Amino acid sequence: MFYKALPLRACYATRPRAFHKKSYGPPGHHANTNPNPEIIPVFNPATGEEVCSVISSSSEDVKNAIHKAQNAFDSGSWSKSSSLLRSNVLSRLARVLEEKLPELAKLETMQTGRTIREMNAQLGRLPEWLDYFAAVVRTHQGFMAPVQGKLLNYVGRVPLGVVAQITPFNHPLLIAVKKIAPALAAGNSVIVKPSELAPVSVLEFAELAEAAGVPPGVLTILPGSGSTTGKEIAQNSLIRKLDITAGTQTGRALGSVVGRNLAMYTAELGGKAPIVVFNHADIESAVNGVAFASFVASGQTCVSGTRILVQDGVYDEFMAHFLHKVEGIRRRMGDPMNPKSTMGSVISQHHLQSIDAVVKRSLKTAAILAGGNPMTGISELDEFDFSKGSFYPPTVIVDVGIEDEIWQEEVFGPVVVVKRFEKESEGVLLANARKYGLGAGLWTSDLSRAHRVAAAIDSGLCWVNTHHRNDPSSPWGGMKESGIGRENGLEAFEAYSQTKSTIVNIASAEETRKNDDWFAETDEARRYG
Repeated sequence: MFYKALPLRACYATRPRAFHKKSYGPPGHHANTNPNPEIIPVFNPATGEEVCSVISSSSEDVKNAIHKAQNAFDSGSWSKSSSLLRSNVLSRLARVLEEKLPELAKLETMQTGRTIREMNAQLGRLPEWLDYFAAVVRTHQGFMAPVQGKLLNYVGRVPLGVVAQITPFNHPLLIAVKKIAPALAAGNSVIVKPSELAPVSVLEFAELAEAAGVPPGVLTILPGSGSTTGKEIAQNSLIRKLDITAGTQTGRALGSVVGRNLAMYTAELGGKAPIVVFNHADIESAVNGVAFASFVASGQTCVSGTRILVQDGVYDEFMAHFLHKVEGIRRRMGDPMNPKSTMGSVISQHHLQSIDAVVKRSLKTAAILAGGNPMTGISELDEFDFSKGSFYPPTVIVDVGIEDEIWQEEVFGPVVVVKRFEKESEGVLLANARKYGLGAGLWTSDLSRAHRVAAAIDSGLCWVNTHHRNDPSSPWGGMKESGIGRENGLEAFEAYSQTKSTIVNIASAEETRKNDDWFAETDEARRYG
């Protein structure tokens, strides 16, 4: 099956692993202008099988799409439409999406290798983002600015124009919807480049958006690689904002491109989240929470709990229970389509090898207590053959120095390092001993300590006695090298719009003639500004 670069359509059968072709695109419009387009195969990383192929966007496709998006913006069909209309379309899209969630969850599992259990739970939350921003655009109010003299200054928000979003493979549809919803709510035209490893669900979502009433040209999906399509999008002078989720190195590179165009920029980048377990934590809850923080999505999240810091008094008890939990996760891994499977594959063989190489390099000083090798053989759960896919077991490493690569660098896999500490101050120092500052977590039953330590940890998100909780209203973003700007909430809506002041002179004509003639041929004082 092929998915074209433009404009938005695709189709899949409701049965997992079964796809069929469908004609898509407006009549007479050819999505790809290159007679010999690059074909991007999309593989199921759990089986190695090809799911479908996507036609990569050419340079001409990118220019045409952005030009069309600018024309759509200038037409006012969406940018100047009423708040009520945009709210109604987003609400309608939320209901359309709800109906397709079971099919989309299967598709997400096929293109990412994550378990169907995870994808059903994650995608079930997506309509909330559309409903939230539908409510925001309907209820968001401007304000009257206080000014001197007989002037009326009312301040509203207007859209930016054409905005672009570059989304990753780990949460293909979730992260796309988190970005698309506020951008559309604010009235922008939106260009999305999904990861070339997992683009299909985003293409499917765009078709649903069209059916829900998003006008032509307002939402466009451009599949392709980051180094070509992504760069081409970012450097286009019509793009007024770029919003990416990517690695820190990519964030720096694209940020320099965006800066030259004086465009706005939001970047959610790398992470190396600490999880601090104190002596007075409920151990069972802490073990369950740390396992979720560390191994959901096979550790492929920017807020994955990768550095586990455990206080001396509970270290031995915690580790005994934690290693038992880790073994249970590994034992019940199987076919990601099996609802009983605990953890899926990583995204590719290349990524699998990268994870394993980092783990093997750590062995110069560290010790592996669980995992540590790519998985082969047959699943104990359902006889699934791990050797066909890209599976890495939950891996626990100790005796790591804070200068070691595996402590400092993002592995982006199911690999954690564990370190003990004695005093609270030491735990905070260890938590902050990294260049990232996206997510963090702590476990304690001491209320004062919870607030004190949460305030002391350098992170844009800090969970107490839980992890990875997310809501459309809750700002999401990082400190240090973890990025700039925030997703979610009013902050995201406002980042996709800009204020516009309208200042009206309400003085009478007589007063205006008397007071506002700056170049009058008298010595009478005049107000400046």
